[in-house]
Amino acid sequence: MESSPTVNAVGRMLGLLGDEWTLLIAQQALLGATRYGEFAARLPISNAALTSRLASMTSEGLLARAGRDYRLTSSGRSLWPMLVSIWAWERRWVPEHALPAMWHSGCGAQCAPSLTCAACGATTTEKTLDARWGPSGSWARSMPTVATRRRSQGDRAGLFPQTMTILGNRWSFAVMVAAFVGTSRFTDFAAQLGAPPGSLSDRLQILVANDVLTTTDGRYRLTEKGRAVLPILVTALDWAQRWLATPDGPAVELTHTTCGTAFDAVLACDQCGEVLRGRSVGVVPAG
Repeated sequence: MESSPTVNAVGRMLGLLGDEWTLLIAQQALLGATRYGEFAARLPISNAALTSRLASMTSEGLLARAGRDYRLTSSGRSLWPMLVSIWAWERRWVPEHALPAMWHSGCGAQCAPSLTCAACGATTTEKTLDARWGPSGSWARSMPTVATRRRSQGDRAGLFPQTMTILGNRWSFAVMVAAFVGTSRFTDFAAQLGAPPGSLSDRLQILVANDVLTTTDGRYRLTEKGRAVLPILVTALDWAQRWLATPDGPAVELTHTTCGTAFDAVLACDQCGEVLRGRSVGVVPAG
């Protein structure tokens, strides 16, 4: 019998980060939380869920245990561009959650991150990116080994709800990536992804309901809100291929067509243009 293909960096990332509590714990750790009690006080999380996530994040190398402290490893700290992109997207496109404004200490202004090319500095959109499968790339290898586990309502954070409709479900993430590279018909999504028709139909309906996709003439297309998800997808991919790489090479190869180089994502301040750093981004100071 032929063995199943090895899961690539994308599939490993979805299995690890397709969980809102994991991302929120990483966020609080970046903001300085290290003790169990600090995480419990800052997040509306049950003791069972917190204990489980701290253990899994430690075993997966995102956190390192030192006595009573849980401290981010290098890979954990490197999640900040993805978390900043989620924060900016939810603040702009899900205003009912009233997330605080972002502040850049470099220029002292309220800001939003701008996805740019490290090589040429130009602002980047899906129109200036060319995506192709790399040596370890295929839809089959980009799926987690198990489906995203179902969680009860009481075990959900609900703080990044619309982001988690994408990151928290393997088929949603795959649909969004496929949509960015031009897939639009149900039959094409089904053929490319190998998704069960029922699961695919369900995820498309949810993405349309959240105004990430729109459907006309039998085709599904990205809305403006959907296109704005690109920084989340790219920073998630960038993190995965840096920290979860497989020996046979990258899953996806991105080229910035404006300058013709391999695309390396950088987030810049939309006010001053300076490259953002994890410690230079925070909540707008009171007063």
